[in-house]
Amino acid sequence: MVEFDEQLRSLVAQACGHPPGSPQRQKLLTQIIRLTSRRLWKEYTPYYQDALQQTWLYFCRNVCEGLTGQKYDPTYGTVITWLNAYLRRRLQDFYINHNKEQATTVPLRIRQSKSGESSDVIDPVENLAATPETPPILEELEAWVERDLSGELRGTHVKGRPDVNCQVLILKRLPPEVSWKELSEQFGLAIPTLSSFYQRQCLPRLRKFAESEGLI
Repeated sequence: MVEFDEQLRSLVAQACGHPPGSPQRQKLLTQIIRLTSRRLWKEYTPYYQDALQQTWLYFCRNVCEGLTGQKYDPTYGTVITWLNAYLRRRLQDFYINHNKEQATTVPLRIRQSKSGESSDVIDPVENLAATPETPPILEELEAWVERDLSGELRGTHVKGRPDVNCQVLILKRLPPEVSWKELSEQFGLAIPTLSSFYQRQCLPRLRKFAESEGLI
């Protein structure tokens, strides 16, 4: 484990030695993400993937320059410890917001239960402030979604609503995210309907692409 931590520190030092956005840094950051992803804190909650996505974005923005938070300092702990601390804070935030959302949407959940729809409510995600520099990994994901060469993302949509498809929702949910509450109001669909569709249909496709490209 000590050797692994030293390897990560070395890779971080190498990555930060290259200019932001350069292919060399992007390659090294991708390698770090691939090495650390299996060692991060895991839990089976509806909002884990959103929290993990925010963690990788935080990593890209702050491991070298500290664009949106405290720059990574290896003297205070390992890369894994640093990322796990951030990931757990985000999960705690989501948990608190999730409970708040449930408390304020009880009548909505009752109506949905009577109509036969899922009554699980996924909490809205707080918007992240955009920065002038978009992490290269995020740029790759966004470009893939926008191109949608096979048409699979556009063709996978909520029943009877071709305008509410995976391409639209993934682009909306990439940082800085549009909250589920805003999307619910925009499309006139219940939060559970949107979030459930996103979890079942869109996230697996996004994850498959990211894995095939070695991004996660």
